[in-house]
Amino acid sequence: MQLIDQMRRRAARHLDVEAVEIAPARGIFSLSFDDFPASAWTEAGPILADHGVKATYYVCGGLCGGVNMDREQYRLEHLQALHAAGHEVGCHTFGHTSALRMSREALRLSLDANAAWVAERLDGHRMTTFAWPFGDCSVEAKRYVRGRFDLARGVRDGVNAGREDRGLIRSIGLESRRLPGYDLEALMAEAAEARGWLTAYGHDVSDDPTPYGCTPDDLDRVLRLAKAAGLEVLPVAAAWEKVRT
Repeated sequence: MQLIDQMRRRAARHLDVEAVEIAPARGIFSLSFDDFPASAWTEAGPILADHGVKATYYVCGGLCGGVNMDREQYRLEHLQALHAAGHEVGCHTFGHTSALRMSREALRLSLDANAAWVAERLDGHRMTTFAWPFGDCSVEAKRYVRGRFDLARGVRDGVNAGREDRGLIRSIGLESRRLPGYDLEALMAEAAEARGWLTAYGHDVSDDPTPYGCTPDDLDRVLRLAKAAGLEVLPVAAAWEKVRT
């Protein structure tokens, strides 16, 4: 099964690619939080406010009020507060299920359920961008998701520049297990020089993060580096409008 999954992920990277030209007037950085743990708002929210920037929160309605990876997930008041503050709310399926584990019909039902759940709680809000749970994508799932959303964000490292796949946008991991391996200054400089788009995804934010989370200092540093490189910091949907025009 593991080998088959690897083959399906690889196929999704190279087949049925809908290439779009990434060409903003200046380099852009977008920050997103997946799932999302409560600390991505209670700890990260004040840091974002201090920097005067907005992020994207990829929501699974089925995780609201629950526990995932031993961390408390967001509560409804967190979701409503960040939406009211102008942050983007995007789709991450209803139950945080890998696309490799769902048929096309199961994926449709999950996306429908999440859309209805969010719209009911956020005054009819319609999510326009999507992030693949676990970064898992198949060719069939990509084709379907592309028909429902403006773009889908993956977890493949790198700066988006030139022609990129609308169904599998690149993103670096703002995660304690990945951060030591990145030259963040170089990535920011590359995005600025190439007039590209660098996106990053994280999860929990605390002084003792999971391997998939980061510390408050990590988050502050990333935002300071993006600004120092001259990058415009925008949520994913707002950035998409600029990179495409």
